Amino acid sequence: MNPFVFIVGCQRSGTTLLRRMVDANPHIAIIHESRWIPDFYHDRVGMTPAGRVSRDLIPPLLEHKRFPNLEMSREDLEGLVPNGSLVPYPRFVAAVFDLYAKRRDKRLAGDKTPSYVRSIPVLHALFPEAKFVHIIRDGRDVCLSAINWRSGGELRRRFVPLHDDTVTTNALWWDWLVRTGRETGSSLEPDLYHEVRYEALVSDPGETCRKLCAFLAIPYHDAMLRFHEGRERPKPGRSAKNAWLRVTEGLRDWRTEMSPEEICRFEAAAGDLLEDLGYERSCPRPGKRIFEKVARARETFAQELLARDDRPPRSWER
Repeated sequence: MNPFVFIVGCQRSGTTLLRRMVDANPHIAIIHESRWIPDFYHDRVGMTPAGRVSRDLIPPLLEHKRFPNLEMSREDLEGLVPNGSLVPYPRFVAAVFDLYAKRRDKRLAGDKTPSYVRSIPVLHALFPEAKFVHIIRDGRDVCLSAINWRSGGELRRRFVPLHDDTVTTNALWWDWLVRTGRETGSSLEPDLYHEVRYEALVSDPGETCRKLCAFLAIPYHDAMLRFHEGRERPKPGRSAKNAWLRVTEGLRDWRTEMSPEEICRFEAAAGDLLEDLGYERSCPRPGKRIFEKVARARETFAQELLARDDRPPRSWER
């Protein structure tokens, strides 16, 4: 059934690379960031309090900035909701995914929206058979990528009230999202939740994709390793996202690109999770002053999440 799979994870962790590789498989098409599925349901956009969709949902969906990613028209959507009828929201979304797959001459369709790592419970409730693939990358490399994300302003835009310590902010942001995904994913049946390590994906893409296909119960195809062919740019510049780079190791290296003091600050904030994931620590004893500053930053971060109707991971409460 569609939606078949959701690819989720902390931004800057390789979700775009993974989406392109899975989308290259002839059996499945992956939508590039819908972003509206849980929000529309939460706010009951164009639907009854019981969650049944009318044609009132179509105008806000057409206006959504990510709607062009669906490659559909108003007429396509109207065909999914006969005039005067009410359709259960999960059935409407499934029909959207069915149509997307059909347009790509494939049977299955999924979605890559990193922020859905925070929405696994509601998506599972809506689509009990959907699978979730959570890609995880060493948070220190994520930090390096996020600092350069849209000239460094993306996280500042998202977390305006936070302190000026960019490294600590990035560490808490990564820790929050990865823990949230793992906590909710661990509550699902094993055949519905699967973790992919970015480092394994780029060091041994063939084996990692085979394991992923086994989890998805679809045949592996070597087109997944050739996703970039015909689209790779000779001078991609700084943005791998827009360059369709082939699988490339070493795009970031925290060991050489972060200062010892930055590493200590990051590990003071997220070192326990790094260890839980099997990543090495470089600064085992950051120092009391750094820990005190991180504690204050974590409290500020948690308050900001609650103010935005988000929640910190359960492990932060212990």
